[in-house]
Amino acid sequence: MILSEAGLQNKQEWESKGFDLPKFDRAAVTAYTKENPEWVHFGAGNIFRAFQANVVQRMLNAGDMKSGLVAVDGFDYEIIEKSYRPHDNYSVLVTLKADGSVEKTVIGSIVETCILDSENEPEYERLKEIFRTDSLQMASFTITEKGYNLVNGKGEMLPAVVADMEAGPAHPGSYIGKVTSLLYARYEAGKKPIAMVSMDNCSHNGDKLYAAVSAFAKAWCENGKADAGFAAYIDNPACVSFPWSMIDKITPRPDASVEKILEADGLDLEPVVTSRGTHVAPFVNAEESEYLVIEDCFPNGRPALEKAGLIFTDRDTVNKVEKMKVCTCLNPLHTALAVYGCLLGYDKISAEMKDEQLAKLVNVIGYREGLPVVVNPGVIDPKKFIDTVLQVRIPNPFMPDTPQRIATDTSQKLAIRYGETIKAYQASDSLKLEDLKLIPLVFAGWLRYLMAVDDNGEAFTLSDDPLLETVCPYVAGFKLGQSVSVDEVKTALKDVFSNKAIFGVDLFEVGMADQVAAYFVELIAGKGAVRETLVKYVK
Repeated sequence: MILSEAGLQNKQEWESKGFDLPKFDRAAVTAYTKENPEWVHFGAGNIFRAFQANVVQRMLNAGDMKSGLVAVDGFDYEIIEKSYRPHDNYSVLVTLKADGSVEKTVIGSIVETCILDSENEPEYERLKEIFRTDSLQMASFTITEKGYNLVNGKGEMLPAVVADMEAGPAHPGSYIGKVTSLLYARYEAGKKPIAMVSMDNCSHNGDKLYAAVSAFAKAWCENGKADAGFAAYIDNPACVSFPWSMIDKITPRPDASVEKILEADGLDLEPVVTSRGTHVAPFVNAEESEYLVIEDCFPNGRPALEKAGLIFTDRDTVNKVEKMKVCTCLNPLHTALAVYGCLLGYDKISAEMKDEQLAKLVNVIGYREGLPVVVNPGVIDPKKFIDTVLQVRIPNPFMPDTPQRIATDTSQKLAIRYGETIKAYQASDSLKLEDLKLIPLVFAGWLRYLMAVDDNGEAFTLSDDPLLETVCPYVAGFKLGQSVSVDEVKTALKDVFSNKAIFGVDLFEVGMADQVAAYFVELIAGKGAVRETLVKYVK
């Protein structure tokens, strides 16, 4: 069985192996999309193929859309070259359900792929052509939060950004510079409206995209590299909107166990690691649960995606949903499991939910410490959401997600995932900060994690994080089995404890420094101290 246009002609063979095939005329959809593109997506990674592409497939199957998707990658061109095009832009979605069943879907809704490379004239001109069309309604993004950054960790403008701002929109090299140049092509074609929809998992994602694009537009206008009205076009929501959204679907990197399932069917879909280190395959494995809530602000119209389960609402509701998920009902639980999972030697998040202390840890953080500050957004019930997270999603043994993956960039996550809850307790007339017992334990656990030594005294590799070089030296003076006092810890870690960018609050100012330091003292007491501390405090 070959995943390609020709290989899929034998539908009976595929269906006999349990694959759900596209039910629309792909040739007709492809031809229509070439002339009338409606949706172009930047970031051709796993979540896009597992979620947005499957949503559009359901719409095409039902006859609710005529146009397919145009997928673009501007970071790692090999994703398109080695994973998409050799398979005629088809992919396989393997949905791993908590009950052990597996759904296999051949995704055919992506009917065109492009490479965002201004030095590749045919590829770039095709993208400009797409952006000049009247039909284009939205460009969406899953390029990670880092993709919108114009500065490095020190706040310095990235060299490529500086060069692009000076040179103008002709041949930009930075990601957002290239995106903004496509918008300039749309502007020059008649100031045509479009929605620029960030679907990345970060707070107020639309604002992040707007800030980056607007910075380029203003710079180009100021230095005479773009028409004087371009910046105003970007700033006008009736022309270019930047809706907020909240996305939630777990899509780990392609897993060997899933590859074996497909191999048993006679399908050879070997994963590829690109020269940039991206793990990609013609298949993607994902959980069944999915949520996408979007601010309904589309100046050129939009497909009726609510028919496929997406939720369209106002900005305030999106904000409430995002805070519910990121600050209390999912992300903080994942981070807690990531930190302690690494320390206790786990390699699967689902396995941690069989651990009595770790299961109790996230239940208490979620239900007892977090849920009381959640504002019900109305479109999703917080209690039902967290029930699904803790009872179905995280314990799913067929989801090959790892604490090591989730521990990536933890220093960038603590402030939003826990700091906001701490602030809500501060502002409350009925809640008391001293009742937060396990959020401080996560902070202490992260500091213990930074020592890169597990609970058995064995060294392990820390996950990527932009602040490792900054924060690791602070814990370097502590050794496993060392006897230290709370005051010694507070003194040594003073700059970390007071860093609001890390924790969202100054731990000294909110009265949490003593508790975090005391936990840390116990966590480094010796081999097995992490487990002993969890047993002692997680009740």
